[in-house]
Amino acid sequence: MTQLQNNITKAGYVAIIGKPNAGKSTLMNALIGENLSIVTYKPQTTRKKVLGILTENNIQIVFIDTPGILTPKYAMQAAMMEYVQNSINEADCILYIYDITKYNPQNPLPSDFLNFIQNIHKPVILLLNKIDLLNDRKDVLPVISALSDKNIFSEIVPVSALKQQNSQSIANTIAKYLPESPFYYDADMLSNQPERFFVSEIIRKNIFLAYSDEIPYSTEVNILEFKEREFGKWYINSEIIIEKQSQKGIIIGKNGNKLKQIAERARIEIEQHLKIPVYLEIFVKVRNNWRNDPNMLRSFGY
Repeated sequence: MTQLQNNITKAGYVAIIGKPNAGKSTLMNALIGENLSIVTYKPQTTRKKVLGILTENNIQIVFIDTPGILTPKYAMQAAMMEYVQNSINEADCILYIYDITKYNPQNPLPSDFLNFIQNIHKPVILLLNKIDLLNDRKDVLPVISALSDKNIFSEIVPVSALKQQNSQSIANTIAKYLPESPFYYDADMLSNQPERFFVSEIIRKNIFLAYSDEIPYSTEVNILEFKEREFGKWYINSEIIIEKQSQKGIIIGKNGNKLKQIAERARIEIEQHLKIPVYLEIFVKVRNNWRNDPNMLRSFGY
């Protein structure tokens, strides 16, 4: 990242927004160099804002990874969209990630997209993501030209979050739009969120990868106990929340084998994240229609 002179420091918040599966979480993980946001091939994996802190030289960028922009169908999705709007309000600069494989020359900026961007009165950097999937990299040039002509973006940067192509250019571009400020966090911090949050996300990620259809979207993970021990394994007691009794058998599987597989995969990943052995317990609880229950949503941190 660019080195500032005269010991001047810059720091600011940068909201990463875009439609589901555009590559927001992949991008933040690549920039931070750590898997902070869970990533799966399914849309709507991210539900809450996740902070990632990048500090290099005299510049600190606090990324806010957000849920994919959608039209809410139930209360939980409405809460997710509140995260997006709140993140935009908090940010000094916006990264809008656009999947270039979805580009349509006849309709380069749909009206809903255009209206949304024009209502953000802050610098908006457009990242044309997934350039690695183009047949010819030169195909990105007419896209940049067409979108530049709209005069609504401060910068347009082609990238591949998955292949980490042009990532340094992103950081340098962002730095231009950050205010002079002391750092908000210690230089060695990567996030300000507690470990139990990342543990719950790891379990939820494995649910997304293991089940199909509506099951992943009907589940929430709640950490009941998180005991750090000076000696021996740390103890984690968690529960998978589902909406219907009929989903319980699917989650648990025959003789409990499906749930055991989830727990084992999650335990291994949690140990890699915490760098310490853990004893993980997972139970399954039914909370009818929890995605539309305001009290339940508050209890789960929405």
